[in-house]
Amino acid sequence: MVKKAEKKPAASVPESVLKRRKRDEDWAAKKAAAATDSRKKARDQRKEIFKRAETYVKEYRDQEKDLIRLKREAKTKGGFYVEAEPKLAFVVRIRGINDMHPKSRKILQLLRLRQIHNGIFIKMNKATLNMLRRVEPYVTWGTPNLKTVRELIYKRGYGKVNKSRIPLTDNAIIEQALGKYNIICIEDLIHEIYTAGPAFKQASNFLWPFKLSAARGGLPKKRLHYIEGGQHGAREDYINNLVRVMN
Repeated sequence: MVKKAEKKPAASVPESVLKRRKRDEDWAAKKAAAATDSRKKARDQRKEIFKRAETYVKEYRDQEKDLIRLKREAKTKGGFYVEAEPKLAFVVRIRGINDMHPKSRKILQLLRLRQIHNGIFIKMNKATLNMLRRVEPYVTWGTPNLKTVRELIYKRGYGKVNKSRIPLTDNAIIEQALGKYNIICIEDLIHEIYTAGPAFKQASNFLWPFKLSAARGGLPKKRLHYIEGGQHGAREDYINNLVRVMN
């Protein structure tokens, strides 16, 4: 008679393997839960960003309507409406370092205008105006409109993260740096800069100085003031035209 083969007992799984399996399962569960939470947070954040953007658009439109209304009221009364002094200025460096006084060079460093064709946003007050007057032969500045601010930040905006120049390709970069100031997306950043809000200093320092291109057609007569047909100095709203040919 042929004896039936006896069944061998199943090999016991080592305890280390069981622990590793358990650990992998726990990690997978935690990873799945974190992914779910992240998707939910991103969805809620997108809704918040859209809501804020709509609020900003309404605010800008209301400002334009109020300005038109005030001008019309002044005209009907036979007068003129004088707008408030601008709070924001965009400064562009247009000349190099030849024959520059050491104090002027230091002021340009404080303004972060270390290279020609660099541009920055600053809040206008007595101190900043005096600094601009001191370096007037080397820079030009004016009041940017909303379109200019938006185009500069979207097209040439870079953030300073750990002393590195990082392109603003994701709102997470802005939230990480400025989230504590309630600035979580690029529209918040644009609004804070354009309105010169309470966190303007932090938002402006976060933005790396804009590196503009050489103006199409060149900038003739740089040694003359703008009101003399040159380039340097204050040019008020006409700074928007300059940015168009350099952006």
